[in-house]
Amino acid sequence: MTELERRSHRVCITGHRPEKLLRSSFLVKQELEVQILRAYADGLYVYISGMSRGVDIWAAETVIAMRNAGYSVQLICACPYPGFASGWHPQWQERYQNILQVADYVQYINTSYSASCFQTRNEWMVNHAARVIAVYNGEKSGTKNTIDYAIRKGVPIVYIDG
Repeated sequence: MTELERRSHRVCITGHRPEKLLRSSFLVKQELEVQILRAYADGLYVYISGMSRGVDIWAAETVIAMRNAGYSVQLICACPYPGFASGWHPQWQERYQNILQVADYVQYINTSYSASCFQTRNEWMVNHAARVIAVYNGEKSGTKNTIDYAIRKGVPIVYIDG
């Protein structure tokens, strides 16, 4: 299978950290699950998570739950750099590590932190996906940058109010 063929089955998920959401995390997670299932019904069965706290982690956990329920899905973790989660609260670090352990593929986009490492990660995700699911609150952010990049690249976006 060529990279273009593989890409045609992938969706990347982008969104805000919990403290930046304007809606309850419960409602965001519910709609995220609906859109991930919709993508699956459309033939997209490989999901790319940027592995940040909030939407990215929730999306990865949703995909893992789907796989555990018998869905034929795969999870790619696009981590910005090794050690990315080291400064997080221990509960988030544990969730991050648990996801990495069961992911189908873990890609470290950069070798270390840099001012551009998150944008590089976001572009990598879009460049490897046929659709973007974006939880977006309308504000300037990395999520907005990812959306703007996807628009420039012609990758369709499904929006969830964040």
